[in-house]
Amino acid sequence: MVKQKEMYDDDKAFEKTFDCEFLSEYLRQAQWAEMVELKKAIFELHFSMGKPISLLDVGIGNARFPKHLSGIREIWDLIGHYDGIDNVQGCVDLSNRVVSEMGLEDKVDVALLDAVNLDALGKKYGMIIFTWFTAGNFYPMDFPFDSYQTDTQERYDLSRNEKFERIFRNSYDMLESGGEIVIGFVYVDNDSTRKKQEDFYTKCGMTVTTDERDTFTATKERFWSQRFTEGRVRDYLGFVPKGSISFTNLDTYNFAMMIRVGKYF
Repeated sequence: MVKQKEMYDDDKAFEKTFDCEFLSEYLRQAQWAEMVELKKAIFELHFSMGKPISLLDVGIGNARFPKHLSGIREIWDLIGHYDGIDNVQGCVDLSNRVVSEMGLEDKVDVALLDAVNLDALGKKYGMIIFTWFTAGNFYPMDFPFDSYQTDTQERYDLSRNEKFERIFRNSYDMLESGGEIVIGFVYVDNDSTRKKQEDFYTKCGMTVTTDERDTFTATKERFWSQRFTEGRVRDYLGFVPKGSISFTNLDTYNFAMMIRVGKYF
């Protein structure tokens, strides 16, 4: 059986998404704000739970977060253990190399695992994080990457995204009581953000196959980035009690927002 080509199968493509040369000001601003807000969330959760946090990093990428957080002792000490997963072997290899170089093996474990199979970990966590637009990359399994074009008359319906919902339902079930899911940032659905997404992928040498009629941006190379409204997030996370979801803007462009989902019972 021929393996279906997946997002990030192209090593050069995924490396470009980590390269600062390809990050415009709006991306850098949101990335920095994400780090600030995540540190705040870790501190607040540790205070409320009263114990070191067991943390799962879904889509650990290039291990940017453990690398940065380990250098801030007053934050790093609040984390009891740090697990990271990614569905791309190149990212797992890169993260493990960083973990080894930083001497973090006593606290950080990185494994190859697709987010749709989170429950295979069989563990509970105080915090589960999805950073650097990871949540927006959860494209529906039936999306026709090979045939979807800007001249396609019928647009793809994203009133539901079963893959997104499955991943976050599993994540919610894996939280300890009082724990939180932190969705580092997601794209805000507006035309300005759409154009920024398209510019980024084009700069990375990809071919965009979507347009202003879509609520996501996709490329011929099988890259996908969904945009969200607060209403759409609440619809997808309908299993979460009202009042347990909060939103924080991360930049001055109305480009990205952070979402925190608490399990407060």
